[in-house]
Amino acid sequence: MSALAATTFLAEADWLARRSAHEARVRAWTDPHQTRAARGERHPVYDFLFSYYAFRPAWLRRWHPGPDVILAGNAAREFLRWPEYREVDGGVTVDPAALPPPRREFVAWLRDLLTTMQTRPAFYGCFGLHEWAMVYRQTPDEVRHNAWPLRFPPEEIARIVETGPVTCTHFDAFRFFTAPARPLNNLQPTRTTVPQHEQRGCLHANMDLYKWAFKLAPFTPAELIADCFALARDIREVDMRASPYDLAALGFPPIAIETLEGRAEYERHQRAFALRGEPLRARLVALCERLLAG
Repeated sequence: MSALAATTFLAEADWLARRSAHEARVRAWTDPHQTRAARGERHPVYDFLFSYYAFRPAWLRRWHPGPDVILAGNAAREFLRWPEYREVDGGVTVDPAALPPPRREFVAWLRDLLTTMQTRPAFYGCFGLHEWAMVYRQTPDEVRHNAWPLRFPPEEIARIVETGPVTCTHFDAFRFFTAPARPLNNLQPTRTTVPQHEQRGCLHANMDLYKWAFKLAPFTPAELIADCFALARDIREVDMRASPYDLAALGFPPIAIETLEGRAEYERHQRAFALRGEPLRARLVALCERLLAG
């Protein structure tokens, strides 16, 4: 175990209650998804949270306490099936010293990325045009969610994109732009330049707090992963409402970013999500620091 001893002891009844509460919270999200999947139904908004973010529903439901917590009682021995856990005086705990060197390098990279984002000014001028750039100059068969109608014909979508401006800072959105749309973006982000461009006003950067949280599992407290998922889910709804797709039949009225009023509404959501992301980002930075301390 790490030289930095665990500081919190949880009686068996206490941590079992926390685990049950976490599972109940998460099943409200995972059960509907799994029901749809069993029926072969696709959801253009929520499926993304389980396909693009490759963290299985069963993993999201799984509870972990995070570092510096000792779980008491015989039931805690079940955690020993994960190599990151150790038996110590008083129970079982996850051991940051079990973090292998390659993962330690990733944690250092992530810590630097998140701390840079904390100080970099947020940008709120993209207005969600990334989703429009992903269907720009495509035929109907090429459109990703082609089971759902677009709000405008292709030529009008092209006009909206071309009069932009398109100012996407997020590589993992930019890489899905159509080939004709990429030169229209004022930046050409790459995987290696992510630390230079990532900023906390970006909806996708705040959605990715969920990705960073689960990539640190099983060291991440499950409640932090769930908090990040909740934010990502709310952001995804706004992301698709501001897209060129007409999803009103699913209960997602459009945010008409092609209008001044719609752009103002989108920016209000951006600012609110950025505020919600701040404490989550700080918790992830603190977790990274703890893991790097060993």
